[in-house]
Amino acid sequence: MEITLGPVSAIPPGEGRMFEVGSERIAVFLTRDGRVFATQASCPHRGGPLADGLVGGCAVICPLHQQKFNLETGEPLGSYEGLKTYPVRLSATNQIVVKLEDKRAAP
Repeated sequence: MEITLGPVSAIPPGEGRMFEVGSERIAVFLTRDGRVFATQASCPHRGGPLADGLVGGCAVICPLHQQKFNLETGEPLGSYEGLKTYPVRLSATNQIVVKLEDKRAAP
């Protein structure tokens, strides 16, 4: 099932925003080069708000414990478990569209 979350202009380049979709909390990130990624909203380590993390290239750093994750794959760039990621795209009118099925389930 695809859900439209809103305009990509709601997310400044290099930042993330959290969206609630039913019982799901999803973090959506817009990289400085215009790519869009969607992951689970909370860090698996201690539940840090990933949308508030630092975004650089194709990675996000948890604001609580500096754990780093690849936004494309959800893989941790360290020793913690990975993130759930979601297929995301921009519509013809630059709306963020997320598919609510995991591209990769966290271990």
